[in-house]
Amino acid sequence: MALPETDLHRIRLWARERVPEHLWDELKVEADVSDGHVDIVEVRPPWDGVGEHTRFPIARLRYTKLTGLWAIYWRDRNLKFHEYKRKRPTKNVQALLEHIGTSGDPIFWG
Repeated sequence: MALPETDLHRIRLWARERVPEHLWDELKVEADVSDGHVDIVEVRPPWDGVGEHTRFPIARLRYTKLTGLWAIYWRDRNLKFHEYKRKRPTKNVQALLEHIGTSGDPIFWG
């Protein structure tokens, strides 16, 4: 299923702006796009400088093509996603991004 390109652009831009560019060697927030959803992930270099960067999922934005709605999903300690009931699905993905970023709900950023 194709996700709306304008929404994908909005999500990627939001993720890139979460961390100032001068800190990107230490931390980035990225959007991993899959069929039907986008995972917001925190990316960090290996602590000892050896190996791959770690990619830790923060939230998932799931798109339903039939309704045109985006919904937020939160990640549990077992890395399983569950629908986030405190914010209703909406066609406005920017509203969901703002909620993830500024709600203060520790379920996303700890």
